[in-house]
Amino acid sequence: MAYDKGRLNAKQIEALTKPGHYADGKGLYLQVSKWGTKSWVFKFTLGKRKNRRGELVPNTRGMGLGPIDELTLKKAREEVERLRVMVREGRDPIEERAEQRRALTAKYEEANQTMLFRDAIAKAHARKESEFSNEKHRKDWRSSLDTYAVPTLGDMDVAHITHQDVLRVLNQPVDEGGGTLWETKTDTATRLRGRIESVLSWATVSGYRTGDNPARWAGNLKELLPKPSKVSKVTKQPALTQADFPKWFAELRKRQGIATRCLEFAVLCASRSGEVRGATWDEIDLEARIWKIPGARMKMERDHRIPLSDEAVALLKATPRVSGSPYVFPAVRGGMLSDMALSATMRRMQEAEVKAGRKGWLDPDSGRPAVPHGLRSTFRVWTAERGYDRDMAEMALSHVVASSVERAYQRSDMVERRRAMMGDWASFCHGNAPAENVVPIRGAAG
Repeated sequence: MAYDKGRLNAKQIEALTKPGHYADGKGLYLQVSKWGTKSWVFKFTLGKRKNRRGELVPNTRGMGLGPIDELTLKKAREEVERLRVMVREGRDPIEERAEQRRALTAKYEEANQTMLFRDAIAKAHARKESEFSNEKHRKDWRSSLDTYAVPTLGDMDVAHITHQDVLRVLNQPVDEGGGTLWETKTDTATRLRGRIESVLSWATVSGYRTGDNPARWAGNLKELLPKPSKVSKVTKQPALTQADFPKWFAELRKRQGIATRCLEFAVLCASRSGEVRGATWDEIDLEARIWKIPGARMKMERDHRIPLSDEAVALLKATPRVSGSPYVFPAVRGGMLSDMALSATMRRMQEAEVKAGRKGWLDPDSGRPAVPHGLRSTFRVWTAERGYDRDMAEMALSHVVASSVERAYQRSDMVERRRAMMGDWASFCHGNAPAENVVPIRGAAG
């Protein structure tokens, strides 16, 4: 590119300090501000405009190109040549740059509308807070997605997730034999599918995706996956035999700690771990010998009354109340015990047996060590063996009894009839030992 002699050079540009515009030629000017800053300006004439008197005059405009520390003299001259071509073609470089900036802004705004699946989980989870029946349900909802869905979908834009992506989650291998999540953990996979659908539904109504929900079952995944009822396998939790149960219970009562007493109470009430760990003193009426669990904490989402045996009442009376905590069996800091606390107690009991050279407390069918939930199975077998009314035993476990029509007429929870049954169960657990022999709580360890 040829420039006439006398145009700007590097030394001149450095030396100029007086505010004003200094021509370089072909419409390029060095602009020096009153603060001493220096930048490039392109001046060009395009068409006509009316002045204040209404006369048509050449339409001269100035277009800033940038400061000299970002745009060298050589680069500024090259940019002016490009802009001069636009002007000759009748195009306004100022308007075209403004349009480019508007398009770029729109692009960034569109980019801000993207949502990663992992982020959508957090937002959808927050919106569902009021729907969770209890703390365990709230944690389970998030945990299953974090465990099984996030590794595959977490970094994907929700707008790009298809049913094939959802299938990759549901068909992921979960054991060494190649069994898939849908085949081997069907209940978990079914709930997971529904939760993915919920997250993507939230993303759709929030404007982050369009179209059908790829996690929808009817008319979608239903055609690609076998029905849950066809692949679901009922997995029994390892339980103790009736012959071993009194001996195991006696060993349990020899141990100290909050978790141990919590597990003991769970056994006497045939209750779920979460129900006992979440038990509060205001749910228990020692005078009426009733523990009333609100529906919000129950799996079936309805109130459940448990008649307390002499042994259960004696255990509660021997349990100290922790100041500042509403829980009957609180954790060290006063909150609710961890869901692993009771399992850890049973695991330590099993380890002690093995260390002593004995087989321990094993399920007779699977050969696996018994777990807290399996203790409810032992209770259910015990009631059947002794001929207790089936509905009464199922009510004790807070299971659904009979059909919806029958339940409409059978509104009694048989609590007084169940009281005698729970008393017999407590006697069985104690091996007919005196109820007064209650082990005090001396430490926090289970």
